[in-house]
Amino acid sequence: MTSRVWFITGASSGFGLYMAEKALENGERVVATLRKPEVISDLAKKYEELEKKTQKKQLLVLKLDVTIKEEVTAAFIAAKQTFGRIDVVFNNAGYGIISEVEGISEANARNLFEVNFWGSYNVTKQAIEYFRQNDPVGGLLINMSSMFGVDAPPGAGFYAATKFAFDALTDSLVKELDPTWNIKVMIFCPGWFKTNMTTVNAIVEDVHPEYAGKDNLGSIQVRGLAVGLIKGDSPLLQDARKLINKFWELSKLEKPPYRVAFGDDAKAAFQARWTSLKSDLEASEEWSKDLKY
Repeated sequence: MTSRVWFITGASSGFGLYMAEKALENGERVVATLRKPEVISDLAKKYEELEKKTQKKQLLVLKLDVTIKEEVTAAFIAAKQTFGRIDVVFNNAGYGIISEVEGISEANARNLFEVNFWGSYNVTKQAIEYFRQNDPVGGLLINMSSMFGVDAPPGAGFYAATKFAFDALTDSLVKELDPTWNIKVMIFCPGWFKTNMTTVNAIVEDVHPEYAGKDNLGSIQVRGLAVGLIKGDSPLLQDARKLINKFWELSKLEKPPYRVAFGDDAKAAFQARWTSLKSDLEASEEWSKDLKY
């Protein structure tokens, strides 16, 4: 396989940073985008020095806030001007909030959708356009979702809603694409992995007063689990580096799977959702009869 050009959002830490490092280590070219480029200055310097020796550019670091369409457009233009094409888009930028559905602040809820839904859409739209410009045409779009984009838990309703919404949009997009464009799409659905999203970047809102002190309620139990997740010592956390190796292997497949669960917890979420839908379908059987004109 020839060297591909990766466009990665949310490259400051976690999956985005690890994916950038993995691709670079394997000789790929990478456009690493993030809101604060100085965060990965060491990585940038390393590849600047390598470029001086080899006269070949391998890493382009760009400032990007995915919620600003003009910045997304400019980043794709810069990537194309630098490397001539874009082969893989890892649509990874996003974050989560723990809160009761009726307790989340409206400002936080709306901003969550701005980043996780509209920001992801901004990147996806550009990705499809640039894949069509490639010669030969085609590319791979990887949209980062979550096990919560399959089975919504208590305590993270708005986060799950952003993932459900964008996964549905991706489902529709895939059915619209012209096969001659040779565009592959995957949705990644990890469980709990140790990244900054689950530790230093986690946002936990105050408990809604009607739920406070009721340890039997689902959102309160999730809040209890979040303590260990944020500290980074929860036994639920899995190895993000190992997961990146899986991502890498999937990215090389000629016919990759579409929606992928990562981890036993994610597999359990898929199973729970399937069981629930199957039960609902069976319960609907009688109610769906004799409804035609």
